[in-house]
Amino acid sequence: MYRSFLKHGAKFPNYNIREYVRRKAKEGFRAHREETDAQKLSGLLQDAKQELEVVKRQSLVYSMYARKQKSIMDMPLERLLKDQAEIPTNTLKAPGL
Repeated sequence: MYRSFLKHGAKFPNYNIREYVRRKAKEGFRAHREETDAQKLSGLLQDAKQELEVVKRQSLVYSMYARKQKSIMDMPLERLLKDQAEIPTNTLKAPGL
């Protein structure tokens, strides 16, 4: 179940949402790792299945309507440095100087 959350969470095109799903899955499973009551575990499993279905649907919707421009967190470092080198230095001055 945990791997399914990570797998489907990784399909989000947005870095922030991917990280949110990963973090929430990790927190949720860690919070209940000591649980031994079979009835409560069954309830938690049902809740997790419902949440996983939401993640699957949302990842599909986000992939259909995602922005084409990637987040700066998704861009390779080499491209960022190249783009930064192409910016003229006279445009980087503070206004009024």
